[in-house]
Amino acid sequence: MRTLDVALGPRSYPIHVGAGVLARAGELCAGLPSRRAVIVTNATVAQHWLGALRSSLAGAGFAVDAVLVPDGEAHKSLATLNDVLTRLLELRAERSTTLFALGGGVVGDLAGFAAAVYQRGVPFVQVPTTLLAQVDSSVGGKTAVNHPLGKNMIGAFWQPRAVLADTSCLRTLPPRELSAGLAEVVKVAAIRDAAFFAWLERSVGSLVDGDEEALAHAIVESCRIKAAVVAADERETGERALLNFGHTFGHAIENAAGYGAWLHGEAVAAGMSIAARLSARVCGLPPGDAVRLDALLARARLPLVPPALPLERWLDLMARDKKVEAGRLRFVLLEALGRAVVRGGVAADDLVEALGPQGQAPLPASPGK
Repeated sequence: MRTLDVALGPRSYPIHVGAGVLARAGELCAGLPSRRAVIVTNATVAQHWLGALRSSLAGAGFAVDAVLVPDGEAHKSLATLNDVLTRLLELRAERSTTLFALGGGVVGDLAGFAAAVYQRGVPFVQVPTTLLAQVDSSVGGKTAVNHPLGKNMIGAFWQPRAVLADTSCLRTLPPRELSAGLAEVVKVAAIRDAAFFAWLERSVGSLVDGDEEALAHAIVESCRIKAAVVAADERETGERALLNFGHTFGHAIENAAGYGAWLHGEAVAAGMSIAARLSARVCGLPPGDAVRLDALLARARLPLVPPALPLERWLDLMARDKKVEAGRLRFVLLEALGRAVVRGGVAADDLVEALGPQGQAPLPASPGK
């Protein structure tokens, strides 16, 4: 097991990464304020991992309840959040009760947001079971639900007490979900660490094949990078915005296609490809760097071509992006692999060229079909 720290003063917490972490959950969470736990998960994850987490916590003296939510991005909504809060009230969960988010990014965001608002804030622990959640969404304290007009537009910053990333959970992950998680690994390398990017180029075959040693290294490095960014800018007033590379376009894709049709990582991958083309025009990204990014994403079995949308639709969807300031779109772009910047004032012609010919054909159902 490897342990990293997210250094946020009194809100600091550990990230534990390794095989068998789930079985040690009770031991690793011994410092929580009470021995009462509520596990939030879904039926798909529960059949594999709920028993192990419940057993570990019970063995450490926790009284454990479970709340199941529907599976899928389409259910990351205010309605589902209300159902979770209702169950917490029915269970008479107290302010010292800890919520354990057992699942992928949807469960983590829902349970984290519920923890942020239930009785004005209760402790929670992230127990991510997908690669995407282990490398990205479980770290940093962003919690949210989607709205029909925009992704993750309703939420709160609420840091977990710990992140328990058990790499054994990835054994049950479908190949498409594994590839979606690799998109976020590529992202952090592209914005912050050229040497890690080169390692990914050498190792992507092993990662796609599910090699546990390679995946553990990718998770630790991704969390190391993200933890450093979050520690420097917890509430995204500056540097943390760089973690949204590819997301302005990616969120637009998810919204337009219908939440869940494209997996988040798939949409981010296509978004990064667009952002790289825009970077070449606006920031002077060397053409070879853009080619390397596309090649790595393709080898990770991720889509590069976005759905076809008229420019007006792209602009309408992206206008709801959280990086918009004074009504102006801002984009995370690359000056080189490993070095990102936030730029506003992008010319319409540059945006049209970066988006390419996607503007006439109907939306595909999803890149996985």
